[in-house]
Order: sequence, then C-alpha cells, then structure tokens
Amino acid sequence: MLALSSPLTFCVASTVSPSPSDPPTPSLKTTQPHVPSGSQTHIILVTLSLVLLLVLLFAMGFLFRFLKLRKLRGGFVRKFKWDEIKDATKDFSLVIGQGGFSNVYLANLSGSRQGAVKVHVGSDRLNQVFKQELDILLRLRHDNIVKLLGYCDDLEEGAMVFEYAPNGNLQEKLHGRNKEVLPWKTRTAIAYQLAQAIEYLHEKCALQVVHGDIKASNVLLDGHFNCKLCDFGSAKMGFSSTVMPPSCSRMKQVMIGSPGYTDPHYLRTGFASKKNDVYSLGVIMLELVTGMEAFCPERGQLLTSMLAPSLRGVGELGAEVKVEVQEMVDPRLGGEFELEEAKAMVSIAALCLHQSPTVRPSASQIMQLMKEKIISTNFLDCHK
Repeated sequence: MLALSSPLTFCVASTVSPSPSDPPTPSLKTTQPHVPSGSQTHIILVTLSLVLLLVLLFAMGFLFRFLKLRKLRGGFVRKFKWDEIKDATKDFSLVIGQGGFSNVYLANLSGSRQGAVKVHVGSDRLNQVFKQELDILLRLRHDNIVKLLGYCDDLEEGAMVFEYAPNGNLQEKLHGRNKEVLPWKTRTAIAYQLAQAIEYLHEKCALQVVHGDIKASNVLLDGHFNCKLCDFGSAKMGFSSTVMPPSCSRMKQVMIGSPGYTDPHYLRTGFASKKNDVYSLGVIMLELVTGMEAFCPERGQLLTSMLAPSLRGVGELGAEVKVEVQEMVDPRLGGEFELEEAKAMVSIAALCLHQSPTVRPSASQIMQLMKEKIISTNFLDCHK
C-alpha cells in the first residue's frame, strides 16, 4: 500500500529548448497538503458506510414494494388491520359459519377474490386459543388443509383470514336438507384426501400435530369438492404416534372433542395421541359409506354404537364383515357405487375404530390400504 503521507511530485517539461548560455531552469513542483493516514482511513470508512446504508435502504424499499405486490398470493400470510377486516366483511354482515367460541364471516378480498374471516370473541383463555391456533397454522402448508391468508391481532378480538370454500362443509353436503347427493367417487376422494392431511400433520410437517377435533363440519369442500381440513383450535404440537403410558403425566392434555367423533380411549384416560385423529377418520369413513350422522340427536345414538355388531371382529383388511356391506351403503346413491371399494372403506374404518389405539393403523398405512383397494385414489395421485 502506498504511503499517503509522501508528497506527490509533478514535473512540467519546458516546450522551449534552453540555450547553452541560459542558466538552468529549476523544476516546477506542486505538493499535496499532508494528511495523516488515520484521518484519511476514517474518511474512507465513513464514505463506505454511507454508501452501504443507502444501498440497504434502497433494497429494503424494493423488498417492501415487492411484498406488497405479493399480498394474498402464494404462501404469503398478510397481517391485516382491524379496519381492513371490517371493510372486507362489510362490518361483519354475513355469517357463513359458527363455532363454540367464534364466528366465520364472508369477506371480499383483493379484486373479486373471496375469503372467510374467523373472529374469536375476546377473553384471556380464548386469546390463548387464538394464538395457539395461529402459531400452528403459520407452520402448515398442504393442499388438503385450509390455507391461512392473513390475520389480525390488533384488538382483543383476534381474526384469521382463510381461503373460501364455496361448497361448504362435509356435514352440510352429506347430511343437510339438500337434494344434491355426493357421488361415490367424491366420497372416496374426500376420505383419501383427509387421510393425506392427517398424514401430513402426524408425520410430514416440521412439528408433529394432533388435530384433536376432526369431524364432518371441519372438512371444508372447495369448488371441486376437494377436502380442506380446518379449525385447529384444539390442535396440539409435538406428539408421539403411540399413546403415552399413565406414568407420563406431563403428556396429559386437555382437548375438546365432538359427540360421535371423540376417541373413547381418550375419554377414559385423558391422554391424547395421533390415534385419536385416526379414530375420528374412521367415523367419517363410516359416514361417507352409510350417509348417516356420527351422532343422531333424535335417537341419542352414536353411529359407531349402531354399527358395532357389524364391525366387531374385523381385525384386518379383507376380514369378513358380519353384515352385507351393500345393505350399509347410503341408499340415496341408488346403487351407484363400487361394492369392493365399499367393503374396503368399511374394513379400514373398522381398523381405525379398534378399541386398542396401538392396533389402529397410522395415516400413511391407511393411505396405502386405500391405494391398494380403492382404484379411484390412484387416479387422484396421478392428477396432483
């Protein structure tokens, strides 16, 4: 490195040749004022710092504009202001769903896009539920789990913005008072996609998740009747695939189930596991086959209790079912179903409902069984 303190000398040559008699002309010298090296280095560092700061500010501005353009696109989750939530829902004018501690409103988002806004009514406990559900949803990305588009936590009443499912939920489509009947292939597709969503939660996302409240009303249906599992208010993260022994009291969890879907083993022991979700999946599979509700308030009966004599003794896929499956299938289908597929659905459901959780299959095993026995599920895999 050159010493900056050394004087710089510039020589200017004369354009006129001196005669021999002329006295020698002294060299012309110009010198730069002496600057200490420490001060010069300081000036350079300050200049570089300012340049870098300007570049950083420019980059941040560009990034902010880029993210602003990406609002509500892809996997970007936007934080809304409460006034924006009110405007999008037209001051919460149209209720499209209700839960124990929340209401769901139709919302108009950017352009013609619609969404569903879930609003939690404020209280310390419910705020904790809201934060827990939001924390879980921010970690999830799966085609068969309802997509979180944004949220608002400005006030005591938290709100989450989801993609809109125009075909409502499975409870409405399967048991509602409408003339439309879900075709058999749609039913097997919903069962398979729900198993996919559960497999993702149990085995493929970063933190293993137990949903805790899988039921027909929590299975949304998009415009093509694809399954969208929703409502993670009872979900828990970080579970083992097997039921914890009673000695592990630290694993005892409090979860809210729903009549007809809650695992009896959980009700007896209070210990939550992935096999609770598997049990609930078995109930939904029976609903899809029979067209009957998981719990009939008029009769005060559970679907699993009503079908227990038929399912008892089914210990493996292909085992003989004691009653003709054809008699169990939803009569509204008018015979438009595949008998062998119906037998497979009933057998898989029986495995999911086994009284011993350790005997129940995992979600990935259920998917494998469906691929082997239900031809239409292979079609689904080919058209992902």
